[in-house]
Amino acid sequence: MPANDLAFYTTEELIDEVLRRKTFLGVIVHSEQELKQQWEGELLFKVRHNASLDTEEAGRLLGAVAGYISGLPD
Repeated sequence: MPANDLAFYTTEELIDEVLRRKTFLGVIVHSEQELKQQWEGELLFKVRHNASLDTEEAGRLLGAVAGYISGLPD
């Protein structure tokens, strides 16, 4: 898909496309609702992964990322 065409797809469609790819090995964390403005207050998030990772592997990956983020300076 050409980069110019990305504007014509919803976030959900783009995420679905990534998750369909067998070469994707990771976890996607995204807001439950599309945001068109600045993020304010609390939001609900979804965590999605494809069949390349099972639930335990996805959880370990998220734990590793959380550990890395918590170690970053403010």
